[in-house]
Amino acid sequence: MCFLVYNDCFECLNLVHHVNVCFSSRFIENNQIKSISPFAFRGLKSLIHLSLAYNNLETLPKDLFKGMEALTKVDLRGNLFSCDCKLKWLVDWMFHTNATVDEIYCSGPESYQDRKINDLVGQSFDCITTDFPLLKSLEFQSISVEAFAFGGDQFVVFAQPFIGRCSFMEWDHVQMEFRNFDNITSTSSVICKPLVIDSQLFIIVAQLFGGSHIFKRDVSANKFIKIQDIDILKIRKPNDVEIFHVDGESFFIIADSSKAGSTTIYRWNGNGFYSHQSLHPWHRDTDVEYLDISGKPHLILSSSSQRPVIYQWSKSNKQFERRTDIPEMEDVYAVKHFTVKSELYICLTRFIGDSKVMKWDGSMFSEIQTMASRGSMVFQPFSIANWQYAILGSDYAFTRVYRWDAKKRQFIHFQEMNIQAPRAFSLVFIDNREFLLGSSFKGQTRIYEHLVLDLSS
Repeated sequence: MCFLVYNDCFECLNLVHHVNVCFSSRFIENNQIKSISPFAFRGLKSLIHLSLAYNNLETLPKDLFKGMEALTKVDLRGNLFSCDCKLKWLVDWMFHTNATVDEIYCSGPESYQDRKINDLVGQSFDCITTDFPLLKSLEFQSISVEAFAFGGDQFVVFAQPFIGRCSFMEWDHVQMEFRNFDNITSTSSVICKPLVIDSQLFIIVAQLFGGSHIFKRDVSANKFIKIQDIDILKIRKPNDVEIFHVDGESFFIIADSSKAGSTTIYRWNGNGFYSHQSLHPWHRDTDVEYLDISGKPHLILSSSSQRPVIYQWSKSNKQFERRTDIPEMEDVYAVKHFTVKSELYICLTRFIGDSKVMKWDGSMFSEIQTMASRGSMVFQPFSIANWQYAILGSDYAFTRVYRWDAKKRQFIHFQEMNIQAPRAFSLVFIDNREFLLGSSFKGQTRIYEHLVLDLSS
């Protein structure tokens, strides 16, 4: 049996793989070694006993012992191991190896301080994280973005009020990118809302000037045609459009932010869209959100003149009836909802003051979290796979991305995005990829891609 002992050697572990492979034991102890080359023991298939004890090692390169099937004993005592994702591979290896590993302990981080590494398992480490890197910038400004599927293809549409159009893009499965598809000319579009009914595509084009209109996609002619005008006496200054389905029927509602207009619901009757109900007149509504509360359809209207108002659908009257408001929540620009494990939450956007996250407790919404949000006009929750996110845009600072913490049951700051004056975000799932599109009122429209990262790799 050959033995090799290193003493007072600081560079030796970068040279180990040049040594004759006859050695069956190696003792590299008490050398104040801080790091090891990933190839230090490459090719030493006959090594039986290895000691790296009493050095200053905080971690070990992944798969350091790969191919060393003859190992029967490994001594790693007396090091300063940080029990993070970089060491997860060692925990997995210790669990599966037949070699004996002397007891070793974590020196950090604080949550793992003095824990015995031999007792840890791979599941002890949460090494999967995510990221939203910028994929592409589009050379135009936009005020809204909507993703939709039609005819088996995936599309997005941007409202571009400065140049007067709804701009459509489609996903190219060959080039793997979005390409220009078509446009609808509009004088001052603020929302271009897609609605698919019985394989027919309609686009609700809400304009600040010149009235709002409904277009239909003529598949045979391969173009959009205007089929209907929206009553300009009711909709004078549209600010948001929401589509929904109740009792098998299709509706959309336009929030009107003028002094004289009225937020109005329109219903599809098989031939066109007709006014179904006007509600909340003269309150300068800025946003409308459709959601299910306790199994019943509801609307929440946000307004510049009063607190958010909650309406509930009446099955007998087939209309929405005012139920309550959200107390002590003035100056709410928009409300968006999300669910976590069947529990209902809402994000409330405020341009001046703090934005809020509230939870439905069975009878009312109660505040659970506050975010500083000066200059925010979008607080958008969305989910991808098992992750729940929320994006808080700002006209004066970086846009912040939050990720839901299941243990704390609130959002934790996760990432920042450099997008100027964002107004809306929309998700697109296609070709096993997830994209987040962000409209910008003052800069370039952005496309981000959602990536899943393994920190233990």
